[in-house]
Amino acid sequence: VAVAVQEWQPASDATHIERPQNAPAAGTHVSPPRLIALDWGTSNLRATLLGDGGVCLEERTAATGIMAVMDRQFNAALLSLCGDWLQAHAVPLIASGMIGSQQGWVEAPYLHCPASLASAAAALTPVAVHPGDGQQARNLHIVPGLRCTDDSGMHDVMRGEETQVWGSNVEPGSCIVLPGTHSKWAWLDGAGRITRFRTFMTGEMYALLSTHGILGRLMVFGHESEPDFKAGVQRGLSHSAQATHALFAARTAGLMGQVAPEGLPDYLSGMLIGIEVAGARQAMSGLGQASAAPLTLIGDGALCRRYVLALQLAGWKAQLAAAGAATRGQWRLAAAAGLVTDGS
Repeated sequence: VAVAVQEWQPASDATHIERPQNAPAAGTHVSPPRLIALDWGTSNLRATLLGDGGVCLEERTAATGIMAVMDRQFNAALLSLCGDWLQAHAVPLIASGMIGSQQGWVEAPYLHCPASLASAAAALTPVAVHPGDGQQARNLHIVPGLRCTDDSGMHDVMRGEETQVWGSNVEPGSCIVLPGTHSKWAWLDGAGRITRFRTFMTGEMYALLSTHGILGRLMVFGHESEPDFKAGVQRGLSHSAQATHALFAARTAGLMGQVAPEGLPDYLSGMLIGIEVAGARQAMSGLGQASAAPLTLIGDGALCRRYVLALQLAGWKAQLAAAGAATRGQWRLAAAAGLVTDGS
């Protein structure tokens, strides 16, 4: 669909352009651009210009996730962030995340698990991008999401996290944890395929309970209390079967003076993460995998550190994936699809 760029423009201060930490140092040979990779989620859009081997040449971000794009003006949103790249570089484009959902630019159908990087690369969904200024349209290749079904017949889905998993550099047979608004636990088989995963609405529950419910009335935000976080984790781990009862302690512990108002946010956060970890442990036991197996975390550093602490209290070892998993996954998918040459 052709879109006039001038019809919709984000605020000028919504865009952030930076030189990535892993960009080539000044004075060294700089690769020509090979790929434009888009991590396009619900709230934000991150565009990365990649060179040989997937090296990051430049990165830009804007608060123009799919829910912020007016009247489905996705072409205009893309050009407002990196239209100059499209004008200057005749390179392929790839995108992952919610841009491929029903609310996105075009729906990229879900792949059933088990799913491999190769199967996802073979199922990219193209949508035409119009750079303007007389240039021909070119395709943006959207990565499909994944779906799986548990033993009870309940469906689960993900979009965007699969690309991070394939770019995480973990060993086959690993378990990946992606904390966030909707935390994901994904299990890989010996061939590196994502066999199944589970979603926990931990981040969203925390936001709702702390800001829109009675539990937040006694809380004072802006402080950190590791002891209260640990106490919450322990309660969540031991009372996960009575989660809705256990969570009310975030109010009664404040009323009875057991936890100070400044510690209640961490206490609630700990309980919710503890409940999530207990549920994942039960799921892992059902898969016949040992709870002592190392886990790899992908996500925001501060949040991942909370999960590392919670997992330690549950008896699990955890490590952090190297930064840039999403971009590495996008490069690998583009290479597997023949859009770029992996060794170029």
